[in-house]
Amino acid sequence: MKSKIECRKIKKGIVSLLFLGVFVVAMALALQSCNQKAKAAVKDKPISDLSIYNLPSKWTNQNGQSIEMKDLKGKVLVMVMIYTSCKAACPRLVADMRNIEQRLPENIKDDVQLVLVSIAPEVDTPKRLKTFAVENKMDSNQWFFLRSTEENTREFAAVLAVNYKKIAPLEFSHSNIISVFNADGELVYQQEGLGVNSDPTIAKITEEAQKLN
Repeated sequence: MKSKIECRKIKKGIVSLLFLGVFVVAMALALQSCNQKAKAAVKDKPISDLSIYNLPSKWTNQNGQSIEMKDLKGKVLVMVMIYTSCKAACPRLVADMRNIEQRLPENIKDDVQLVLVSIAPEVDTPKRLKTFAVENKMDSNQWFFLRSTEENTREFAAVLAVNYKKIAPLEFSHSNIISVFNADGELVYQQEGLGVNSDPTIAKITEEAQKLN
């Protein structure tokens, strides 16, 4: 008799676990569906007057694909302007971007795009940008390199308040600014300087990314 009672208890326990498992899976699917709907709503949201997604300029990425800024809509953007032949400030800016990427919480990384925009498009061809990305271990899907015409580059630099000037055939002086844009393409934070404390930057990126979940 005792063994039969114990068997019933075990069976009930197994059934309970099965129901719990089904419940957990159902909840996970429901949360995933909600997240997808939230992200879709962001992409369908009208573009505000302050958004970089209003810019009509055409760009080319490191894979040779032609895009517009609005194609990046729906993610938090962390952007910096550099040029690949730079030997002074740019390596520090690249290191700062990599430091930010490494310190981002894992649960928000899919909602963040790290974008490096060339200020020397005549030299930084898609092939060169691709090589630079591989050399600096920035060739995952989270990293995006862009180049465009000189006119479009100047226009975009003005939006970011980045000043740059050619001081030699392959050398520029330029501002050292990392900019954070929310999923609507609106500038929400800027980190200025080299090797500075990135805690406020990461906090702002995390805050904006969490709004998408």
